[in-house]
Amino acid sequence: MSIITLTTDYGLKDHFVGALKGKILTDYPEAVIIDISHDIDLFNTSEASYIIGASYSSFPKGTVHLIGVDAELNKENQHIAIQWNDHYFICADNGILSMLIQNFKPQKMVAINIHDRLPVEATDLDLFVKVACHLAKGGLLNVVGKEITSIKQITELQPMVASDKNSIKGSVIYIDHFGNVVTNITKKLFLEVAKGRPYEIPLMQGKNQKRSIPIKNIWAKYSDISNVGNYPMKNYEGDKLAIFNEAGHLEIAIFRSNPMSVGSASSLLGLGYRDTITINFL
Repeated sequence: MSIITLTTDYGLKDHFVGALKGKILTDYPEAVIIDISHDIDLFNTSEASYIIGASYSSFPKGTVHLIGVDAELNKENQHIAIQWNDHYFICADNGILSMLIQNFKPQKMVAINIHDRLPVEATDLDLFVKVACHLAKGGLLNVVGKEITSIKQITELQPMVASDKNSIKGSVIYIDHFGNVVTNITKKLFLEVAKGRPYEIPLMQGKNQKRSIPIKNIWAKYSDISNVGNYPMKNYEGDKLAIFNEAGHLEIAIFRSNPMSVGSASSLLGLGYRDTITINFL
């Protein structure tokens, strides 16, 4: 079984996603195509990086991940294909894969150089399809590109540890379907800096952005907030909380809050993409 996953900012209103799948099946009818997301914010490489990092490990080794976000070939962004942790990733060299390579060293990276083998009218995604199908069939990276040793990093949204190690300052990198706010502060970084110290996460709240009671616990799962007292779980609905999510990132949420009716962590706490989240150690 050869799996090709798709992550794009195409949305589902237009024909693009369907046409992309048709091109893959034309080249490789046996391919198994899985959608990860087509709702990445337009050209948002940080969001795409998080989504890929959170999902790739759910797939078998050898899966090919095609990433169509800010994919245009230009003087700043070449096209690349990477073998990493026994998975393959195809995208533009725009920083999308920088979150992944912070954790493991890539096994092999190439700058794709087969553009001249495609028709003049071929698009950037046509190239990605050609490379994805080649790899899914068991082809080698050396056939489609020249080996490289480094790729671009997303540096503007990296968490910062204070020089005195008394705080971590991170950024919001993703708002999920529930309105939960995902940051670039990882559990690994938190444990390295915290060293068992108490901490708090100060937040603002409401239209006037008044300072609210800080979060002083990061739970293992959402419902753990209801274990702090002898009250029914319903009593905690609407309380803000923090967890480390399945991807290992700090997430701010509102317990059992419906974003379509009463609001979410993003709307109620006024948190959006690139906003700052700080953990202070006491």
